[in-house]
Amino acid sequence: MSALTLERPASAQSARLMDLEAQFGARNYKPLDVVLTRGAGVHVWDVDGRRYLDCLSAYSAVNQGHCHPKILEAMVAQAGRLTLTSRAFRNDQLAPFYEELCALTNSHKALPMNSGAEAVESALKVARKWGYEVKGIADDQAEIIVCAGNFHGRTLSIVGFSTDPVSRQGFGPFTPGFKVVPFGDAAALEAAITPDTAAFLVEPIQGEAGVIMPPAGYLKAARDLCTKHRVLLILDEIQTGLGRTGKLLAEEHEGVEADLTLLGKALSGGFYPVSAVLSNAEAMSVLKPGEHGSTFGGNPLACAVARAALKVLMEEGLVENAARVGARLQASLAAIASPAVKEVRGRGLLLAVELHEEAGPARRLCEALRGRGLLCKETHDHTVRIAPPLVLTEAQADWIAEQFDAELRAL
Repeated sequence: MSALTLERPASAQSARLMDLEAQFGARNYKPLDVVLTRGAGVHVWDVDGRRYLDCLSAYSAVNQGHCHPKILEAMVAQAGRLTLTSRAFRNDQLAPFYEELCALTNSHKALPMNSGAEAVESALKVARKWGYEVKGIADDQAEIIVCAGNFHGRTLSIVGFSTDPVSRQGFGPFTPGFKVVPFGDAAALEAAITPDTAAFLVEPIQGEAGVIMPPAGYLKAARDLCTKHRVLLILDEIQTGLGRTGKLLAEEHEGVEADLTLLGKALSGGFYPVSAVLSNAEAMSVLKPGEHGSTFGGNPLACAVARAALKVLMEEGLVENAARVGARLQASLAAIASPAVKEVRGRGLLLAVELHEEAGPARRLCEALRGRGLLCKETHDHTVRIAPPLVLTEAQADWIAEQFDAELRAL
């Protein structure tokens, strides 16, 4: 029997909170109807005390698990000392954060920001300025190449080069200077490069598009082309970075290094908005005092939290765990015998189950799984993204596969 038939109606408390949200909140999201109040590790609990295994991790922001005690301890301790100075003054957490982050990622420089979208916008500014001051592109002629199906955030400039009509419709006019090529097509990338090309911005795996994997060797080919044509390679690792794919950075799967690497989400373990642009010395050298900044970027609370989050990732072996448990979960999902499944794909603990259109919308599957105590979220109508915290055990991975098996067979 499908879990949909077992679903209990929302309690009075849940219903009241959802009604208040609908009454007073902007309706720019369509969440599942579950009201969460507590989290620990891979689990979250709703206001009625029901426990769920979280298979979204706040879009990979909670790689270290919900409310990790060591990150919590660092946050509370720093919050009692100093939270914000702005960059008008120095603080004692920023320099160690720079040192530890750059050493861990083999970077020369780091630019701290708050949200992932801010990191993307910062990288676009750096790339254009580098194009003018270092490459010698004529003023206001710099081009940045992006990929169809991309997701880099929600600012006006970013949605302007999105190919998702839902993201773009009604928000124009858009920032010029961007060129779109097919994802995974190195030949198309080379054909699009001109003397005015400053950078190529790409996700190693397209997460929001449905965990779309590029052909093997694509990132290496992109790196070689960017080097050949003196173009900055910008890798958006906001979702794929920090262990999610079974490597610290997804670029490591093909042995490449970007000129600019973007991190966010799990950089704070879900406690605080922290993002960063990592760079080689040449690209970041174009920024001078007063040309870019953020009141909260690099604040002592953010830096202390991020330092603890990075330490947890490495000391607890979460990167290696993502590789091992992710391979097990992917194999189990791929073995499910259901005609509803079109494809299972991904890497590490960034996975997706795509359904055939005839099976109906993926939202229905997510709602059924919720009834079994498993929280997933659909993307692009027919795909369910699976990205649990990297603390997931093999037994928990097997349980996830069992729940999918039961509901997919019902479909």
